Amino acid sequence: METTLEFRLAAGDTGALGECYREHSSAVRSYLRKLVPPQDVEDVLQVVFTEVWRFRHRFDPGRSLPAWLFGIAHNRAVDHLRARTPTTVPLEAVPDPAGHDGRRDGDELADRDRVLRALAALPQVQRQAIELAYYGDLTQREIAEHLRVPLGTVKARTARGLHRLSALLEAA
Repeated sequence: METTLEFRLAAGDTGALGECYREHSSAVRSYLRKLVPPQDVEDVLQVVFTEVWRFRHRFDPGRSLPAWLFGIAHNRAVDHLRARTPTTVPLEAVPDPAGHDGRRDGDELADRDRVLRALAALPQVQRQAIELAYYGDLTQREIAEHLRVPLGTVKARTARGLHRLSALLEAA
């Protein structure tokens, strides 16, 4: 008959549980440190080895004992974390966030939307000149080369477009 730790544990040998603990508790403890808060590791470790003894009849001695132990440890760690009550902090105790707040972001988005709607209302040639200048970061000379039109045409389109854009945004 086999006398390995695995067979002795599955057979219910009480000495096998102590030997299993001595051989594997440090590895299981290290594994649990990755899953549960440090102050709870020892408690969960004890639950793991209690379950090892309680469910020893489910263990197949032909399989890996460490894998079975880590499986139990993982399940007990998850159970432990699920049972914890999340820490809550009163809203009054939370300081205002550093930097700008969400209201400013909302205002910026609203302004951006207004500008985009006003741009869409411009004639296509004026919108194109303005978009290339402001979003494409091109000079008027580069815009003229890109569009293959005279520089004066680009200047006129940009000036008229900006004037009309100003009137549209003022009305909004």
